[in-house]
Amino acid sequence: MERRIYEAAVEGSVISLRKLLQEDALVLDRFLVGYYPETPLHIASMLGHLDFVQEILKQKPEKAGELDARKSSPLHLATAKGYCEIVRKLLSVNPEMCFACDRDGRNPLHIATIKGHISVLRELVNVRPQAAQMSIDHRGETILHLCVRYSGQLEMLKLLVETIGDNGFMNSKDDDGNTILHTAVADKQVELIKYLTKKTAIEVNALNAYGFTALDLLTHRKDEVDREIEKLLQSSGAMHAKDIHLSKHELGSENVHKKKKDWAEKMGNALMVVASLTATMAFQVAINPPGGVWQEQDSTVQQGSADSQSESPHTVGVSVLSDHKPNFYSWFLNFNTTGFMASCSIILLQISGLPIKNKFFMWILMVIMWIAISAMTVTYMLASIALSELADTFNTGLITMLIWFGLVGMLFLVHVIRLIKKMIKCVIKSIRQPRQHSSNMA
Repeated sequence: MERRIYEAAVEGSVISLRKLLQEDALVLDRFLVGYYPETPLHIASMLGHLDFVQEILKQKPEKAGELDARKSSPLHLATAKGYCEIVRKLLSVNPEMCFACDRDGRNPLHIATIKGHISVLRELVNVRPQAAQMSIDHRGETILHLCVRYSGQLEMLKLLVETIGDNGFMNSKDDDGNTILHTAVADKQVELIKYLTKKTAIEVNALNAYGFTALDLLTHRKDEVDREIEKLLQSSGAMHAKDIHLSKHELGSENVHKKKKDWAEKMGNALMVVASLTATMAFQVAINPPGGVWQEQDSTVQQGSADSQSESPHTVGVSVLSDHKPNFYSWFLNFNTTGFMASCSIILLQISGLPIKNKFFMWILMVIMWIAISAMTVTYMLASIALSELADTFNTGLITMLIWFGLVGMLFLVHVIRLIKKMIKCVIKSIRQPRQHSSNMA
């Protein structure tokens, strides 16, 4: 019985099929793949017997989903032969077979692309366009690779690109790291190259597994076609791999320079703000010292009078602290003046218009700012002590200043170590360059 239905499938005899089904309604179910490599539906689909295919699908539509010994579906076989009507009929019964992959990892859309059957491919993508980018074959090739390698049809490539979309799939690579542009250049397919470089978002400078761009694949002894391809690629910004590495190095140098410039600019702006605040604070402390200033003139000394409000002669506007503790006030004023002048120096240099927007000068300004802030810290501590006669205040201020100057000293030491490291690197670099030059000359 199985032999007879096999022969009926080869002949495409619908009459014989119906007769066999009358004799045994389960004859199609008993036909097992193993003794025969294909099912009757596979055979009819491969040989183009449309009526026979329709009769089997009418009786057993689930047969459209069966696979043969090579894991090919009837849709694979009909697609490979270009039988558009049979493909359409199989799709109407089981459209999900567009996603089925054979032993080589190829679905029916891949097969249609390899064989160059654009009408069949159009039927398939109209039903299941997602299948165009679902599978990769055993060589790691996508459907676009297969189109360029096997068919080379521009219309088919356009159909696939429009179906898939101009996204990252366009730049997919096979196991050798080649994009479809590498493949097109290697096969000298001028029309495909022109379309890919002008109409799609293909990456013209993608590197394959061997570090070559598409432009590198052109031979040194170029013929007329090679020169045309070279012009197309270069007009789209294509480069040799060695030039890409050089450009990346130059771009990296520019980025480093830009980062340094941005850092200097940001640091300069920050120093300007801090210096302005510090100068304002120092100015306010100078005109309004701890304890205030004398509000009236008194040049006489009155002794023995309980009603006297004056214990010593004083002048209007003079600091009270300077009269009572002249040495203490001198230290207070010196530190406050140091902070004020250091802050004003930073402001002056920043607005001077001199070319100081580099890392070295910013480092100098930063040290001046440390001096200004440290001076104002001491000024604050002296003011706190002047306003209090408690011994605890003096001890607290002393401990705080020791901690502060310890912190400043640590920061200064870290920057000095960094500066020494950079100087050592510069010296080593200056020593190595003449040696490298001598070896190159030799």
